[in-house]
Amino acid sequence: MEGKSIAVVFPGQGSQRAGMGRDFFDDVLKSRETYEEATKILGWDVADMCFSGDERLNLTEYAQPCIVTTEIAMLRGLQSLYGFDPIYFGGHSLGEYSALVAAGAMPLAEALRITQLRGQLMQKASPVGEGAMAAVISDGLDIERLDDAIKDLPMDIANVNSTRQIVISGQSSAMTEVEERLKGMADQADPLRFVPLNVSVPFHSRFMETIKGSFTDTLATLSKKLKPENARRVTSNFSGFFHSDSRNEIIDRLVAQLSGTVQWKKNMHALAAHADLIYEVGPGRPLREFFKTIGVTCSSITTLQSARRMFEPAGKVTVSVAG
Repeated sequence: MEGKSIAVVFPGQGSQRAGMGRDFFDDVLKSRETYEEATKILGWDVADMCFSGDERLNLTEYAQPCIVTTEIAMLRGLQSLYGFDPIYFGGHSLGEYSALVAAGAMPLAEALRITQLRGQLMQKASPVGEGAMAAVISDGLDIERLDDAIKDLPMDIANVNSTRQIVISGQSSAMTEVEERLKGMADQADPLRFVPLNVSVPFHSRFMETIKGSFTDTLATLSKKLKPENARRVTSNFSGFFHSDSRNEIIDRLVAQLSGTVQWKKNMHALAAHADLIYEVGPGRPLREFFKTIGVTCSSITTLQSARRMFEPAGKVTVSVAG
């Protein structure tokens, strides 16, 4: 890694899993301290929520701060063990908050409080069962044609993830009609896959508009605690490019991200243009596959074992440093 500029990307909600980060917690002091810090901030045992198989880990209000905690704990562990020194950062949806913390633009304490509230607001914005999301997968996706096909339905483009995957989001009652329309416009030589996602909230759609006022008020309290100059190294999901050093603009983009399209394909190109090496750090590795579609290698670190394989010479014996 010496002499190379490094970018780190963080996956978002949906990457959570029981036991995530446990090996970092057990073996790396900095990682354990991060979980302990999160528990003090939030007032409930974050490590236990992540490790015990608690079903609440799949509830949005718990999943979001747990994922952020795990990703920052993993990153701090990598920094303490290997001198891992990324310069640029990106995150998919929720992962953008991990990226802002990692870059030193947002304090971890604020990110955890904000993401817990963000999760609560998102869940309340749409009654359970009324919202749905689906991935549309094809080698020849045409975003404009797809958008035109659904524009009269209660459905929006939530994520432009790669050259071959787009996620749509909206009312569950419209999903069957959307699937029929999109499959009807697919080329026979280029079949289209339509994959419903296991979520009950229509993230990044017009149905999140109702919570933007409350979320804006919450982010306004953060303004003085931001270090906006550090955000210039973090990509914005909403714009697709790097954040500016304007406090107000950073907050505006985070609010807009709630109901706006996640421009992840643009984020990947922006990061690849600046970094020599790109690593995905988190409990899952969905972003690695997206980078492949633009011809860029992204190495995923999901466990301490995978980090050891990546950064330690063959045959080196490691010891626990957590005590």
